[in-house]
Amino acid sequence: MKKMINEMLGIKYPIIQGGMANIALGKFAAAVSNAGGLGLIGSGGYDAARIEQEIYDARQATDKPFGVNLMLLNPDVDNIADLLVKENIKIITTGAGTPGKYMEKWKEMGAVVIPVVASSALARRVEKQGADAVIAEGGESGGHVGDMTTMALVPQIIDSVDIPVIAAGGIADGRQFAAAMCLGASGVQIGTCLLVSEECPVHDNYKQELIKAKDNSTTVTGRSLNAPVRIIKNQMAREYLKLESQAASREELEQITLGGLRRAVTDGDMKTGSVMAGQVCGQLKEIRPVADILADIYDNGMEILQSWK
Repeated sequence: MKKMINEMLGIKYPIIQGGMANIALGKFAAAVSNAGGLGLIGSGGYDAARIEQEIYDARQATDKPFGVNLMLLNPDVDNIADLLVKENIKIITTGAGTPGKYMEKWKEMGAVVIPVVASSALARRVEKQGADAVIAEGGESGGHVGDMTTMALVPQIIDSVDIPVIAAGGIADGRQFAAAMCLGASGVQIGTCLLVSEECPVHDNYKQELIKAKDNSTTVTGRSLNAPVRIIKNQMAREYLKLESQAASREELEQITLGGLRRAVTDGDMKTGSVMAGQVCGQLKEIRPVADILADIYDNGMEILQSWK
């Protein structure tokens, strides 16, 4: 039987917080870790100096394990990869590629490395590179997405590798946690449902937009650029999709989204901002402490699993 991720990482719940760009800051990661999950600092959009500050902030706020998510397309990726060694970060997740070139130095300092994957082929590749586990992320998730659904992706990746598989995408309550466990996952990664936590540093407009959302409130932009991103439908999304349908150039499309995530997260711009969210947004009804969100997902999920025995 594959090891549960909480046993591997020394945390209470087998639940990881997604490394959401511009959102997963040090204090938020610490709050998730203090609540029993694994908090992650997201490197998307930041350079090594900023990540160093976020690591400091996290260490001031928690004595529990936390990690850093390294977005491999980050322009400062090499410096951030070295920083993780310098700071002795013991849990590293990666996205947007394979971490092979950094694996040796990370493993030498004893890090657990968990890449995010969207296919069995990529999962097998990173396993050969030395990954300790993988996060199988389905297209239901918010932000940058793949094509396969979590329900289809997770069991196929589990069947293709010998390391633990963490399910991500479309998980916001105990029912979905239980379903992931039944698929054979060793834990789950969640993101969208944490956006409406009290501790999450996004603008209140962002939280209220998610609470108002319905099951069909998201759409995917950027498919024509081979860079699909799931966001809440708004003025920006409609303009983007219209231009996409007219075969607009990459430059025209990127102009619309430039600075969009910051406008949504920091300024609370729900019209022209990029309001990233997964399809579970329609399940979100209130703002709650992160500790309550994690406890409900785990406790309700375990209760469901026990009732099936």
